[in-house]
Amino acid sequence: MRAQLLIKIRRFFELRNVMEVETPLLSSSTVTDPHIDAFSLDAGGGSELFLQTSPEYMMKRLLAGGSGAIFQICKAFRQGEHGASHNIEFTMLEWYRPNFNYHELMTEVEQFVLALLGPLPSRKLTYRQLFVQYLGIDPYLSDIVEMQALAEANLELSFAHADRDTWLELLFSQLIEPKLVGEGMTFVYDYPATQAALAKVAVDESGSEVGQRFELYLGDMELANGYFELDDATEQLRRFNADNEQRVAMGKLERPVDNKLIAAIKHGLPECSGVALGLDRLLMILADASKIDKVLSFTPEG
Repeated sequence: MRAQLLIKIRRFFELRNVMEVETPLLSSSTVTDPHIDAFSLDAGGGSELFLQTSPEYMMKRLLAGGSGAIFQICKAFRQGEHGASHNIEFTMLEWYRPNFNYHELMTEVEQFVLALLGPLPSRKLTYRQLFVQYLGIDPYLSDIVEMQALAEANLELSFAHADRDTWLELLFSQLIEPKLVGEGMTFVYDYPATQAALAKVAVDESGSEVGQRFELYLGDMELANGYFELDDATEQLRRFNADNEQRVAMGKLERPVDNKLIAAIKHGLPECSGVALGLDRLLMILADASKIDKVLSFTPEG
């Protein structure tokens, strides 16, 4: 089933003239995201290399070099990620579309899933619409006290946290995601600007700053994460530094900033949108498997 899936994926991109590329798994820098931890290796001579958590940075360097539309199927590695739908080593599909905005890329992702899984219902909702529909609150206007009360009324927990995003992510994962079961494909887009990651930020029709990004859920399983890619090198560097400050505050090690990516963005990253999709999770859906281990030849434990 995996072999057939890879054939179909490559055919999908061949028909759209999207070129397959290959980039190294090891790099002298890695993501600064406080919630993602990379594996590091001693490269000798006091130098350190990191196993990639995603091919994003090097693929963006190719885009800045004039590659045009590209995709890659590769292994990615993240520490501490093991569970029913997580493995520390996993297979990722990532692709980038110059001159696509994130709504156009959502449409192509929808076409991709339909080509592989067959007919499915599909809908596109903003982050705000989901909160209003399922929880009756506006995530941009509700204060922490209201969100904490909502969480405590529906979940068995008792803790205080001053960070809005912590409460938003808790409410989303525990109270909204389970309600997506049976809904087919759900595209969630326009996240709070504080969750923009590597996406551009814009002001929506209600005057709220939003990250121009989307996530795709099949039922309650997160399958893909896409961005209208940030092309401002100064802002990108600021976000990397802010990430490292947060890592230190969380008791984690700082990570070296990818200055080659910053240089590539300065050189000229074309306006584009990109998406990363978990192929093992897609295979879980195809195989009707409840655990990721069921679609892997081997796990790290054997």
